[in-house]
Amino acid sequence: MKVAADPDPPLVSQPDMEPGAAKDKDSFRNYTSGPLLDRVFATYKLMHTWQTVDFVRRKHAQFGGFSYKRMTVMEAVDMLDGLVDESDPDVDFPNSFHAFQTAEGIREAHPDKDWFHLVGLLHDLGKVLALAGEPQWAVVGDTFPVGCRPQASVVFRDCTFQANPDLQHPLYSTELGMYQPHCGLENVLMSWGHDEYMYRMMKFNKFALPPEAFYIVRFHSFYPWHKFGDYQQLCNEQDLAMLPWVQEFNKFDLYTKSSSLPDVAALRPYYQGLVDKYCPGVLCW
Repeated sequence: MKVAADPDPPLVSQPDMEPGAAKDKDSFRNYTSGPLLDRVFATYKLMHTWQTVDFVRRKHAQFGGFSYKRMTVMEAVDMLDGLVDESDPDVDFPNSFHAFQTAEGIREAHPDKDWFHLVGLLHDLGKVLALAGEPQWAVVGDTFPVGCRPQASVVFRDCTFQANPDLQHPLYSTELGMYQPHCGLENVLMSWGHDEYMYRMMKFNKFALPPEAFYIVRFHSFYPWHKFGDYQQLCNEQDLAMLPWVQEFNKFDLYTKSSSLPDVAALRPYYQGLVDKYCPGVLCW
């Protein structure tokens, strides 16, 4: 797969946030205190208990045919009006607003990259799984490789994995687990959720987007890697080349979260144009 050059130099930019509209940067992803902490911890406890190699493989088989629903991208965005992410300590409003907040942050910083704007809108659409009856612990939250020992930066690692059967497995409980050194993240079995589902859905429906877009969607929740630098033993050169794109995307995914909600009706025509360009029509979900 061809890897594009690193993102442009303005990548050091941060999304603009009006005073009072969003939290201070350092207060995002607070997993030690806050009004939503109990809900967040409960979600991760279930995730870290039940996300195993066998579970992930079953989910690939269950959803790999993309026969759940037929709908357009914008219909999926509208579905997220009914979803609040129970793993997110920063927001308590529907996920559809977050999609437009992320996309608009990217659009302001990178006006010449319309595919990147669209990725902001698309990145969380895999969360429609939660509206199809899947439990949130199998849809939302940070992702991590299954089939090897969880590394130190995985959220709540030291108090949520005790009942996970893979940690008693003689191979899966080791640092490399079932993988070869530097095998590449494309060959790693990630915990099941909206990232992997949406990546596979985009491939299945042949979205006309660059490789960076697929990579961002697939690994945007893999915080132990793109934020904390863990799991380097699994990465290859392609992963390291793509990392700046995932990190750039993360600035907008995280720091545009605000209780000041966007005017979705005013933004829809622009994003409908991008959908028509890159992923038009009724799609298989």
